[in-house]
Amino acid sequence: MKGNMQGMMKQIQKMQAEMEKVQNELGNKTVTEESGGGMVKATANGKKEIVSVEIDKEIVDSGDKEMLEDLVVAAVNKALESAGKMAEEEMGNVTKGMIPPGMNIPGF
Repeated sequence: MKGNMQGMMKQIQKMQAEMEKVQNELGNKTVTEESGGGMVKATANGKKEIVSVEIDKEIVDSGDKEMLEDLVVAAVNKALESAGKMAEEEMGNVTKGMIPPGMNIPGF
């Protein structure tokens, strides 16, 4: 029984190290989403941080402040959602078979 427990602890430690590595790598992976037919683009990394926002000059020149604000919010929300899905997939690859389905991992 003791050997079985040690083996399980080693497996858990290995998984923790792999999870930490993936979390660090997620900062370098990005997703870009858009709204308004590409007039606003938001890019987020796998840590769910917005790293850039691009706004087409045409929408800026239109002077429609409310529409621009709505498009920025929509693009940012899409980017954050996609970044979250990307992070879940990456972490899921590490934890596959170790963590029961549906169990949440803190921070994701």
